[in-house]
Amino acid sequence: MSGIRVKICGTTTPQDGLLAAQAGADALGLIFAPGSKRQITPPQARNIALSVGPTVARVGVFMHQGLDEILRVADAARLSSVQLHGAQSQRGAQTIAQYYPVLLALSVHDLNARNLSNTDLPLPSAALTWLIDAPQPGSGQPIDWAALAPHFPAGAWLAGGLGPENVAQAITTLRPAGVDAVTRLECQPGVKDPALVRAFVRTAHQAAQVFTQSYPQ
Repeated sequence: MSGIRVKICGTTTPQDGLLAAQAGADALGLIFAPGSKRQITPPQARNIALSVGPTVARVGVFMHQGLDEILRVADAARLSSVQLHGAQSQRGAQTIAQYYPVLLALSVHDLNARNLSNTDLPLPSAALTWLIDAPQPGSGQPIDWAALAPHFPAGAWLAGGLGPENVAQAITTLRPAGVDAVTRLECQPGVKDPALVRAFVRTAHQAAQVFTQSYPQ
């Protein structure tokens, strides 16, 4: 593992986007899923994108939304990639991946219930990466990483209850390619706590660096 990508999800304002970028985050999550406490509009996302510049990835988060809507929003919001949740999204992921890089969110239950060597899930590729999440995304509840370790796919991202206090342990246990956090970085839904964001990014990058130095590839 030569490094790790760090994504700050549920970003709702240019100020919080700039905070994450200055802290060293690699990506922002911009939520368009209907009903989310952190849902924003394409114009709001575009303003956030302009505030952080092109060096930070802008990942649009969608759930149970159709292909036309996803592509329309992605273009209007100036997204650099798309994160998909839900069974409908799984079916359309490979089509979306022809237009934008895709993070396909899978519940930890998907890994426990399926034989991944013979799966009907869209498989990882140059344009599609798996993100393993808690059964209830945004709940702030961590996954049992030790139990997940035997099933965790190489090259996958990890989400679900991550924060500054536990991300190092998660990285050491699972060696994900990226980590994604939202709830444990907030002072209220949709509003980031600057100290927690900085600590999360710093701790994740330090944990990945220590692991790489200890176990060179």
